[in-house]
Amino acid sequence: MLLAAAIIGLAVGQHYRTVDLGDRVATVIIAPGDSFAQVAARLDAQGVVPSPRLLRLAARLTGVDRRLIPGRYDFTGKQSAAGVLDRLARGDLLRIRVTIPEGTTLWRTAGLLARSLELDSAAIVGLGSDSAFLAELGKPCLEGYLFPETYFFPWGIDEREAVRTAVAQFDRQTEGLWAGERTLGLSPHEIVILASIIESETPLAGERGLVASVYANRLRQKMRLDADPTVIYGLGGLDRPLSRRDLRKDTPYNTYLHAGLPPTPINSPGLASIKAALAPDTSDYLFFVADNAGGHFFSKTNAEHERARRRIRQERGR
Repeated sequence: MLLAAAIIGLAVGQHYRTVDLGDRVATVIIAPGDSFAQVAARLDAQGVVPSPRLLRLAARLTGVDRRLIPGRYDFTGKQSAAGVLDRLARGDLLRIRVTIPEGTTLWRTAGLLARSLELDSAAIVGLGSDSAFLAELGKPCLEGYLFPETYFFPWGIDEREAVRTAVAQFDRQTEGLWAGERTLGLSPHEIVILASIIESETPLAGERGLVASVYANRLRQKMRLDADPTVIYGLGGLDRPLSRRDLRKDTPYNTYLHAGLPPTPINSPGLASIKAALAPDTSDYLFFVADNAGGHFFSKTNAEHERARRRIRQERGR
């Protein structure tokens, strides 16, 4: 009896005894299908646990060996078998923080994900042309549907799962928005397109509803949108101001040449812009121009708009 108690006491002591890794980071990767014996051997090789045999026994008794969560686990500082098992049980694996800002295009989002998660940006962009994948997601395209958010992706995630995560966040954030009345009877996809234009036009919360009203009024009156951001998108993005020559280039996104909305969103709009597109302010405005204070001046007539443009240019020149 005493011997058994001593053995149990020794095992318990070993289970909670710590190993100090100091500042060293010991990385252990669990692949799908790995056995716990393989994982224990890796932990032992990295010096994370004092006894792989006792770790396997504890994992068998607690059931952790039957529910391993694949991923990358980084260990540093003081570690014990009890603490390691707890992390494995919780799936407390390495997660990588990635922020997709509002108004980010698909190709820029692909670059962000690729750099942070060691993925193929071209493969992410290519998923936007994969009809079977889009059908699985229930989306007409990827542009506009990779919701701008801060994500904590598990290390080792692939391109498809990263995209699924961002699209699922879009669905969660917009759930319930489509049931009510929508601007001009626009479809949800058209609302996202309009929201993406609003997102590109202004960063100011107080202006989104007014910008939305301008575009809603122009759509209602069958006027071309004349939206610079759509032209820029159709030209693949520009790092310079638009020229008159740019405005004459015929792309499906040139809303100076083509009536109505462009064929797809031009970025990933935030929730505030989506709500502005769903419920624009009530106004008679048909024009707006960037002022010199970070906002816009709104006009009801073209003559008023041209006067505002001249005045703003003069102020800028001074």
